[in-house]
Amino acid sequence: MGRKTDLLQSNMIGEINLTPLMDLTFILLITFIITFPLLESGLPVSLPKHTGTPLEDPDSISITVDEDGVWYVDDLRMDQDSFQSEMEHLSTTRPDALYLLRGDEGLPYGQLIEVMQIMKEVGIQKISLVTQAGGAPSGR
Repeated sequence: MGRKTDLLQSNMIGEINLTPLMDLTFILLITFIITFPLLESGLPVSLPKHTGTPLEDPDSISITVDEDGVWYVDDLRMDQDSFQSEMEHLSTTRPDALYLLRGDEGLPYGQLIEVMQIMKEVGIQKISLVTQAGGAPSGR
């Protein structure tokens, strides 16, 4: 018995299925939406709320003191001695950098003053305190 179907009559598909491409696009979009805020903020610190003008300086160094009093330069954990030597090094290699000081809102005031004192001793002048947007200045 022979075949009843003709192989030459099969139709070619003339369009591309876009469903897998759309799925991939949505997965990438969701991934970027979730990871971008984590990349921007750095270390998790509960910043005090206050209004102010946003800083737009590409040459900035982030200094963070978390709620446990641990010091970080960018994302590198430091003790007091290594912090001072790092600040001396940065003040000579990047003299025009803006230093963004981020301190947890529950942190004792004296710990931020200690960080600022070390920075002042090595000659760093451009220090900005970072706050979380959306708060109103208190009248105290």
